[in-house]
Amino acid sequence: MEPREFEQLVDAHYADLYRFAFSLARNPDDACDLTQQTFVIFAQKGAELRDVTKRKSWLFTTLYREFLRQGTRAKRVVSMAGAELEDHAAEVQAEGTRSAEQGEMLEALASLEESQRTILSLFYMDDCSYKTIAEILGLPVGTVMSRLSRAKEALRARLHDGPPEGINPGG
Repeated sequence: MEPREFEQLVDAHYADLYRFAFSLARNPDDACDLTQQTFVIFAQKGAELRDVTKRKSWLFTTLYREFLRQGTRAKRVVSMAGAELEDHAAEVQAEGTRSAEQGEMLEALASLEESQRTILSLFYMDDCSYKTIAEILGLPVGTVMSRLSRAKEALRARLHDGPPEGINPGG
């Protein structure tokens, strides 16, 4: 792949991959590392991908697998404390205006378990289809649909019940 073509690929997908990585890692530094590692892997193995229309799916799948690999290796849980959430919210504000409702939604999303955050992030934030999500997560489409339904319900419950314990919405 030509350097300019690789640069265009990064420009086209970096923001979406970072957003997905952040939803998984819940830490800006880890999200950045995961995103960059995904592009490193693509630089090393991307030439093996024959269908260029599958690049986005390949990148998301690779990022997710790298997250799982690192999580298995590290055996640690990264928690997002209120201050980290506020720091990230400030970064998001700098990138573009977000409404208070979106902030509440992000807080509620961050409070969900990893599998629920993952599927909701892919569906809503990264606009992936059921089929694409199934490919990324290595699941049947029916399983994706049922897990997405349960994750939506969990998110609705969090939004209805208020902020999760330990998160102060007032700052």
